[in-house]
Amino acid sequence: MNTIADQWLWLIAAAALGIAEILIPGVFLMWIGLAALITGMATLLLPLSMALQLLLFAVTAVASIYVGRKLLLRNPITSADPLLNDRGARLIGEIVTAVTPVDASQGRVKVADGVWSARGATAAIGDRLRVVGIERGVLLVEAI
Repeated sequence: MNTIADQWLWLIAAAALGIAEILIPGVFLMWIGLAALITGMATLLLPLSMALQLLLFAVTAVASIYVGRKLLLRNPITSADPLLNDRGARLIGEIVTAVTPVDASQGRVKVADGVWSARGATAAIGDRLRVVGIERGVLLVEAI
């Protein structure tokens, strides 16, 4: 038999997982929270032992994660700006200025208010270059 505290613990856990999903988004905790909510509601309505509560939680957690994964794979989240979180890729096509000599193996270029490592076309200090790619955090540049 369950105590009155059991259902409240499940419902509090569901609320805490929902809040954690909002604070640390990852589209995972909400499915576990849904399982806790279902378990809390079932415990509120039915006299379930702790073993049955844990079994119900485990089954609903696996099922909700499976369903949630299917939903997200079927309806992927897209962005109007696919390069939003790829700062290096956003620099492709930009004009930069060499702050140290640049050659095929090393160099530094000024990008807006920062300085990035670069390699590619041979350039002296002050020469302007175009970013054509990025490889492991190093800008690939060519002469203009």
